[in-house]
Amino acid sequence: MDTYLLQIFNGISVSSILLLAALGLAITFGLMKIINMAHGEMIMIGAYTTYMVQNFFTAFVGERFFDLYFIIAIPLSFLITGFIGYLLEITIIKRLYGRALDSLLATWGLSLILQQLARSIFGAPNVDVRSPGWLNGGVVVFNTLQLPYKRLFIILLAVLCVVGVYFFLFKSDSGRRIRAVMQNRSMAESLGINTRKVDSMTFALGSGLAGIAGCALTLLGSIGPTLGTNYIVDTFMVVVLGGVGRIIGTVAGATAIGIGNTTFEYFTNASLGKVLAFLAIILFLQWKPQGFFTINSRALDE
Repeated sequence: MDTYLLQIFNGISVSSILLLAALGLAITFGLMKIINMAHGEMIMIGAYTTYMVQNFFTAFVGERFFDLYFIIAIPLSFLITGFIGYLLEITIIKRLYGRALDSLLATWGLSLILQQLARSIFGAPNVDVRSPGWLNGGVVVFNTLQLPYKRLFIILLAVLCVVGVYFFLFKSDSGRRIRAVMQNRSMAESLGINTRKVDSMTFALGSGLAGIAGCALTLLGSIGPTLGTNYIVDTFMVVVLGGVGRIIGTVAGATAIGIGNTTFEYFTNASLGKVLAFLAIILFLQWKPQGFFTINSRALDE
């Protein structure tokens, strides 16, 4: 029983990581139809932002308040990564709308440039980020079962991000404009919505959420220039499986892939488990190509 409970918990924690990584991509992909291969590098930038905040606290603040650095790093990762995403959108991404192949190649080139830039600044070897003291240890459920605080915190952070994005999209004027452009861009333009401003703001939001994912990933191990590459495929699979542009779909897709991966790996091994998980996703998409949930739009109905 302890083993089964631990596998379920591991599946949920993996799902939370994928959800954090995919949440921003689901919004931008659903709005702009841009295949952003540089989304993984936004995760990497968020991780390195956390690393720099840690170094700043070590050098100038001291050990007494060191544990506060992670609380500062979360919003800073969001803001810095969001600003970089905004700059990329207004300079490069805005020229690629409606050109799927060009966007794929251009953003892949961007990802390589950002990786090399990270190597030039921080070096090629991976670096470690020290976890704050209040995240060490875990909750002891049974004598042989302990749930680490780090993974519990990542689950909580994912829940807070989903709730925050939901209230932003459905309870704010800016969120309503984003949803209007998602459902019917031409009609939104005719009603006076500045779609260029919406695109820039949404891409910045999606990049910022990826930065939070990178910040969370520093709790699980060392980070390096290729950190985001390890998650970009899984992140796209979450978006496609859940249904493009739907928050509930992203949650469902992340949960299915996270728990599916850990379940298959438990009964086989890491490599074969991932193959079986992707095979199951491919078979599901053959049956339901639009994923778990889809956005209903006037344009589609007509």
